Amino acid sequence: MSNLSQDVLDNEFLPLPKKRRALLPIWIKIFVWIFMVFGLIAPLGLIAGLLGIGFELSLYGLETFQPISFLGLVIILLFALKGIVAFGLWWEKTWAVLLAMIDATLGIMICIFSMVILPLITENGSQFFSFRFEILLLIPYFVRMNRIRALWENRE
Repeated sequence: MSNLSQDVLDNEFLPLPKKRRALLPIWIKIFVWIFMVFGLIAPLGLIAGLLGIGFELSLYGLETFQPISFLGLVIILLFALKGIVAFGLWWEKTWAVLLAMIDATLGIMICIFSMVILPLITENGSQFFSFRFEILLLIPYFVRMNRIRALWENRE
């Protein structure tokens, strides 16, 4: 009997990590660093595009070789958003988890669009469905951010 009451008390009074960053699992910390680098490169990509330098941009099934085009600017902005989210998570900003959830939701919606609708409207149109593996990380990313949101926002 005392074992049961002790478990309830232990869960209720568990010491919380002192740093917000401790709430993030290792796989998210790895992606935070990757996207901080991509976030820093995004403005350079924009400048290179303005100078007429073409290069491949690809994210969530959206692809282009023209950085200064509607699709190119959308992809660069998505990388910039991911960089801002990564910066916020790493430096434990209060707004970071909410922006991460928005980023994940946007990513899931774009993945679904590029898996279902994009193959139907593209020129080659021979492919009915194309699976995007990014969605397998975006969903757990959203779930994790949702779980830690209250703890994250209530920290100093």
